[in-house]
Amino acid sequence: MFEGLSRDDKLLLMKFVCAFAWTDLRVRDPEKSFVRRLAQRMGLSGEDTEQVEQWLSVSPAPGSIDPKRIPHEHRRAFLEAVRAVIYVDGEVELEERLRFEQLKAVLDSE
Repeated sequence: MFEGLSRDDKLLLMKFVCAFAWTDLRVRDPEKSFVRRLAQRMGLSGEDTEQVEQWLSVSPAPGSIDPKRIPHEHRRAFLEAVRAVIYVDGEVELEERLRFEQLKAVLDSE
């Protein structure tokens, strides 16, 4: 699913995933584990993995996760990864669901 993602696209995906993990203002252990497995699966470098760890400690700035930056050909991968991090802790809060639906709507409208 992540074939063809450039380094920048991988980091953008990880930024989105981490931002969604922060939706309920805390990142739980299952979410952290998911994010770390995803980073490993994508083969991120040590430096990029450190950046992801920072996003797990402090949420990415809201303005830095513009859905319009997601390449059209990779939108499905982004949606699947975001959906997975939302569900991985077994609790889907209303705010998480609403933010996911907003992301989906923006990506579907273009």
